[in-house]
Amino acid sequence: MDIAARLSKELGLKPAYVKNVIDMLDEGNTIPFIARYRKEQTGEMTDVTLRELFTRLNYLRSLEARKEEVTRLIAQQDKLTDDLKAEIDVAETLQRLEDLYRPFRPKRRTRASMAKEKGLEPLAAELMRLGKSEAEFTSFLKSFIDPEKGVETVEDALQGAMDIIAEDIADDPDFRALVKNIYWKNAMLVVDAADKETKSVYEMYYSYTEPVSKVPNHRVLAINRGEKEKLLKVSLAFDETLATDKIKAKTAKGLTYTANYVESAVDDGCKRLLFPSVEREIRNDLTERAEEEAIKVFALNLEPLLMQPPIKGKVVLAIDPGFRTGCKVAVVDETGKLLDNTTVYPTEPQNKIDETKKTLKKLIEKYNVGIISIGNGTASRETEAVVASLITELDRRIPYAIVNEAGASVYSASEVGQKDFPNHDVTVRGAASIGRRLQDPLAELVKIDPKHIGVGQYQHDLNQTKLDEALKGVVEDSVNRVGVDLNTASPSLLRYVSGISAKVANGIVSHREEKGSFRSREELLTVKGLGDKTFRQCAGFLRIPDGTDPLDNTGVHPESYEVARKLVKIGYNDRELPKLAEELGVGLPTLTDIVMELEKPGRDPRDEMPKPILREDILKLEDLSRDMVLNGTVRNVVDFGAFIDIGVKQDGLVHVSQLSNRFIRHPKEVAKVGDIVKVKILDVDKDKGRISLSMKDI
Repeated sequence: MDIAARLSKELGLKPAYVKNVIDMLDEGNTIPFIARYRKEQTGEMTDVTLRELFTRLNYLRSLEARKEEVTRLIAQQDKLTDDLKAEIDVAETLQRLEDLYRPFRPKRRTRASMAKEKGLEPLAAELMRLGKSEAEFTSFLKSFIDPEKGVETVEDALQGAMDIIAEDIADDPDFRALVKNIYWKNAMLVVDAADKETKSVYEMYYSYTEPVSKVPNHRVLAINRGEKEKLLKVSLAFDETLATDKIKAKTAKGLTYTANYVESAVDDGCKRLLFPSVEREIRNDLTERAEEEAIKVFALNLEPLLMQPPIKGKVVLAIDPGFRTGCKVAVVDETGKLLDNTTVYPTEPQNKIDETKKTLKKLIEKYNVGIISIGNGTASRETEAVVASLITELDRRIPYAIVNEAGASVYSASEVGQKDFPNHDVTVRGAASIGRRLQDPLAELVKIDPKHIGVGQYQHDLNQTKLDEALKGVVEDSVNRVGVDLNTASPSLLRYVSGISAKVANGIVSHREEKGSFRSREELLTVKGLGDKTFRQCAGFLRIPDGTDPLDNTGVHPESYEVARKLVKIGYNDRELPKLAEELGVGLPTLTDIVMELEKPGRDPRDEMPKPILREDILKLEDLSRDMVLNGTVRNVVDFGAFIDIGVKQDGLVHVSQLSNRFIRHPKEVAKVGDIVKVKILDVDKDKGRISLSMKDI
């Protein structure tokens, strides 16, 4: 298989660019480096396209490797025919390949294998063809009676032969493909309660059917979870006769006195072996499809969360809300350094509201606090009410923001959290992290396993390897898009920079601590374990704001410094760029990027993202009414809609049907995490705490 040609066709990319990318990946170049600094060779593919290509490349290479292995294994059994080899060569999926290999795969002892041990294969073959007269066949059949082998009667012989036929039918790749096709077209997913008396979140599925071909991905995952928790029973139902009749037409057609035996074997093979096996595969296919989509949505939600604009230059008072144990308070300076911490008790059961206000006022005045950050977990809205009231009593208006605290507890108990705050317990670390998340979301969130950041659905039910790989890619792309301050970045942040391993990240920080700040990118080459190859991958993504060379604070790669200096010297305008690119011996995309960096040195692409909503007052559920229009922040995007924080205790849901005036297939087409949107209230269920919203006709 020409993998480059196939990738080009599948992804709609020029073959030459695909080949270039494959070559660069094989040479050890990272996706962020290729996306940013090799645009001419890739046709300006984005990091998203490059990762899609990389994933598909790995799949196709695995497919080719498995083809070689399957071919070798079948050849060892002296059963590899030219036709079979041709089918293996053109197999386009691993599943098709495994179906072709299935008849030759070593099996545990089965009814068919025991029949073969009794020498009944020739009889099975004879049942499938018209080669003898009925009298000749009867004589042939009797020859298989052998009590020593356990064949006492002609019935024993026939049953054994039929067992062989049944298994051959179940293993036949074409019959499997036929049955799978019927399942996908006609089967129904049937869900029932394991116990209808048991109350659970799955009650909507206690008596539920839907065509297999139309089951939404999120519903597949919900049903799977209910089945795993033994609250649901799941099966597939379809017209079995349709499948068996088609197989009989291909196996028993034209037969006379043996037709009944073959048809009986077909019925047995389908019911006992083929249908259950295909049903498992269909369920697996549904799950795999649903997981892939869930992982994509997870990744799409994670990227804007990481790319939230930082709030720079402000001292932050951060509050990690709680009830019984109180609210943990931390004050961090403009750089994220912990200045002070305490605990206040404004919520149930202590309700020390006045004392809390007094404490917070002192901290605000002492450290000149510029903004308040409140975690969105338990007791968040109760704490917010106290803060909103406090703000009205201050001499100056200080805004506050609700911060997603998902994963803060994981960070607090982690090795990274301990290193950040070795002299403080987990509660203080959590509060400080909530403050730092407002100051620089990306720098703080990279310290947490991405799947604990709280976007997406069913993260614990998904393929963890695939989820980790996808989310790591999103973090890596986000970090490199923003760039990293070489002299302040933590090891957690540095390890996501293109080409830098965890070991090298620690080496950079150790070098910084021992020898002081880096003054130039070139000094990176003095870090132990960081050679020319790593330098090439990482240098352009590392910034030095106060270095000896201004270019070290830009996204210009050191390999292009000479071009950048010539450009500054001769001057330019946009219309001259194509001609200048030719004169300077550089591609136009690269030259365009250099110009952008020279015009905005040290630029932060996050500045172009929606700013977080800063509040000075509070809404209650009781304040909401139908048709009220509010600003809100998208907190999560799922298959069936988007959850919006509108400043009350409960996020509201915009169902996919209410997201846009035009038809959309998925909420991700019009909403992403962090978006600031206008929403209209459709309904408020105060008893259940549910808010229905719309983004249409506003």
